[in-house]
Amino acid sequence: MLTPLARLSVPSLRPDWPRFLPFLRWRNRVNKQSLRDDLIAGLTGALVALPQGVAFATIAGMPPEYGLYAGMIPAIIAALFGSSWHLVSGPTTAASIVLFSVLSPHAEPGTAQYVSLALTMTFLVGVIQLVMGLARMGTLVNFISHSVVTGFTAGAAILIATNQVKHFFGLEIARGASFSDTWSALFHQIDQIQPGVTAVASLTLVLGIAVKHFFPKWPYMIVAMLGGSAAAAALSVWQGVQMSTVGALPASLPPLSAPALDGESIRAVASGVVAVTLLALTEAVSIARALAARSGQHIDGNQEFIGQGMSNLAGAFFSGYVATGSFNRSGVNYAAGAKTPLAAMMAGVFLLLVVLLVAPWARFLPNAAMAGILFLVAWGLIDFKEIAHTVKTNRSELAIMAATFAATLFLTLEEAIIIGVLMSLSLYLARTSKPQVRERAPNPHSMKRKFTDADHAPQCPQLRFVRIDGSLFFGATAHVREKLAALDIARPEQKHVAIIAHGINFIDMAGAEALADEARRRRAAGGGLYLIGIKDTVQEQLAESGALKAIGGANLFDSKTEAIAEIYRRLDRDICRTCNARIFRECAPARTETAALPQPLIHAGAHS
Repeated sequence: MLTPLARLSVPSLRPDWPRFLPFLRWRNRVNKQSLRDDLIAGLTGALVALPQGVAFATIAGMPPEYGLYAGMIPAIIAALFGSSWHLVSGPTTAASIVLFSVLSPHAEPGTAQYVSLALTMTFLVGVIQLVMGLARMGTLVNFISHSVVTGFTAGAAILIATNQVKHFFGLEIARGASFSDTWSALFHQIDQIQPGVTAVASLTLVLGIAVKHFFPKWPYMIVAMLGGSAAAAALSVWQGVQMSTVGALPASLPPLSAPALDGESIRAVASGVVAVTLLALTEAVSIARALAARSGQHIDGNQEFIGQGMSNLAGAFFSGYVATGSFNRSGVNYAAGAKTPLAAMMAGVFLLLVVLLVAPWARFLPNAAMAGILFLVAWGLIDFKEIAHTVKTNRSELAIMAATFAATLFLTLEEAIIIGVLMSLSLYLARTSKPQVRERAPNPHSMKRKFTDADHAPQCPQLRFVRIDGSLFFGATAHVREKLAALDIARPEQKHVAIIAHGINFIDMAGAEALADEARRRRAAGGGLYLIGIKDTVQEQLAESGALKAIGGANLFDSKTEAIAEIYRRLDRDICRTCNARIFRECAPARTETAALPQPLIHAGAHS
């Protein structure tokens, strides 16, 4: 039985309206059973978001309640305007630490000025995300290597733990100290470590690990925080140990806010806006696609951009800071049985209710326990399995991952992201600019004479077969020219060249002109250039560029059988009469009367 939402009829809407009202696409999935499942998943997600929101706000340098506000309205808006059934948006570790990195040089974390800059950053990120989504630029995140995300996340995890060292050991370390300065301070103050503080932080950490391992269905962060708080209270009563606490949170709805859009504020955050946007979008779309692969859903990257943009625009006016897809909350949402985005929306509503009830109790949460939780969060962020796999299988991706990791620790986070992205693009360009150019010939050991690499096979002295796999664009033409020239140097007598073009998917003006030049050069030398099995789209591009006229329409063939039959007629008969290769069926009439020559071979098959 469908709910009123599911029965909603919108015959007057234009076909493109689901792009602006995407919830119309999944309304028919809503029924009594799905509402029950979404309700349970939403409540579970709200409980998980409570300790995470406080922890992430601490990482971001924001007042703790802002981490909770960022998981309320933004989560609801992202679910309404995104395309994923299971993605839950809110504050995340990576976005929080990048925000801190960008804003801390301009304002003291936790102050009104800092919060104002965070709202400005959130607004600008939302605008860029929305514009990118409307411009259908959702595929851009595909160019960011997964190794960048892995390296950055591992580096961010180390920084999270580094920033909590002072709370974990009870030391006085300047806020905003660098990675190296923090660990150096720990080494020099090791005799000043407070045992009580360290005991509470360690107990919280161990308790969280134990609950997560032995009772995976329990909210391990909440259990660990309660255990750490109880231990701190016990030490305070029995030993008189006093510890700093997070402090009471305001039990209220997210207050209205407004980003500062003056020139000074925009200049202060401008350097990190692109980096934060790229990171947030990559994180959201990657999580959405990972969950979609499990649930059988198709993700619209452009719609996710729009949903994330709308989410951050709303967050800027409802006291949130940069929100994106949360891996923990989304994973919990999926595992709890969520069926539609209503689960994420309910999680936002339930989180609001939970905050109203339990926020004042945060005054009993010691910073040491929060440090233990953040150590646990940091450990969980490092993808050891993926790192080990990359180390074993791909040196190029390993270099990207290692460079991003190192830059995260020793440079600013926005610089680390940009370095990783540039390295990924460089690797992509290096790969695409060198399409495979392989010499082919009939395999003498195959009954059907299928084509194989020509290194150890007899070849026709006049006709060379070359297979090209990859796109012929301006960045690849030099490589292709060099390869063909090298083959000419090795066998200059092969004036006829047939390119097996099944693997050419795209060709631009530069690529087309390169083929036209090759055709003219070979024709002038008494040979020719031929294209076999070229795709219709590539042929159209050749025609539009004018290169097809230079190559000659008669030099295009659908198969090697057709090509060989025609090209054979254009070969030098004097050379054919003295040839001992005899690799084509057409070679039979040119045989001499001597018995020394081999029997004619079967024509090469149609496979390359």
